[in-house]
Amino acid sequence: MSEYGTAFPIRTPRSGMLWRLALIGAVVAALAAAFAYVGGWLTPRRLTPGRIVDTFEQVAGRHPGFRRNHAKGVCVTGYFEGSGAASAYSRTALFGAGQRTPVGRFALPGGNPYAPDASVPIRSPALRFTLADGEQWRTGMNSMPVFPVATPQAFYEQLRASRPDPRTGKPDPGRMRAFFAAHPETRAFRAWASTARPSASYATEAYNALDAFYFVDADGRRHAVRWGVVPEAAGRPDAVGPAGPDGLAQDLVRRLAQGPLRWHLRVTLAAPGDLTDDASRAWPADRPQLDAGTLVLERTEPQDAGPCRDVNYDPLVLPQGIEASDDPLLPARSAVYADSHERRTGEETGVSPPRTAPPTPAREPRA
Repeated sequence: MSEYGTAFPIRTPRSGMLWRLALIGAVVAALAAAFAYVGGWLTPRRLTPGRIVDTFEQVAGRHPGFRRNHAKGVCVTGYFEGSGAASAYSRTALFGAGQRTPVGRFALPGGNPYAPDASVPIRSPALRFTLADGEQWRTGMNSMPVFPVATPQAFYEQLRASRPDPRTGKPDPGRMRAFFAAHPETRAFRAWASTARPSASYATEAYNALDAFYFVDADGRRHAVRWGVVPEAAGRPDAVGPAGPDGLAQDLVRRLAQGPLRWHLRVTLAAPGDLTDDASRAWPADRPQLDAGTLVLERTEPQDAGPCRDVNYDPLVLPQGIEASDDPLLPARSAVYADSHERRTGEETGVSPPRTAPPTPAREPRA
């Protein structure tokens, strides 16, 4: 009997070795099972990054070498100068004095690199900052105030509902109505979309990183935040849409030929009780804001040869001083971006990346 009153077999050195090997084998088996589960190998109906990316391809068509979402875009470069106002909340050097050089990209949502600019009212910038010590901050933003849904599963269902009907080549309105009826959390987004117009310029838009994050200060305290950028360029609320199918990029080139464009990085501080795990719900408008610095864009470069071409704007690439929240969209976005990046870079180099999940049976859609 042990001192705890439980009988255990007496182990010889050989039996002890077998016991340790059995434990190691059990751990390895558990890890293998975990990886198989994450990859979807044991549960082929489970949602995986590959299934989401497959559905992007079903919605917009397959365009080798392009991003599966935000396929149409343009590279931008310039600099960011921190104001110091956010340094009390985050210990990252990004917000302190001095300039950092971002690699950015403006884009339309969706997987069609040839979509006309007026096809959607949303515009989306992404930025990658590299600090002196090699740390990076990558962030993506959108011109809408909230995300349509709160979970990866709901986003997947929205994508499936928006797939073109083979008979018409357009989404089935009945499927979209059924999706919205099943997802009341989409009301805030739909209210915005009902009046949103495709703007004529990337330069006059304000953009929001819809997910919540935490700033971590020098003492280790965490502060829930959301951020966005607000333009200095004035835009008219009644502005007509872009001039032509590629008017946004052309407008950006014209404006930058006249001088740099500037946005202010606004950080919103949460109050106790504000949700950090639901990007479909905005925080109250009276929350305090910090002007963390100024983003200055100076030139554009083509997306097929510019510095943004191979950047994966993974929102979980964060420097010390910024941490992910419990928003379930963040790890999903990270995994989906990685799958998309593998596919398009493999297509460019002639190497096909492995699938993240086995094909579904032929009678089922590839999604």
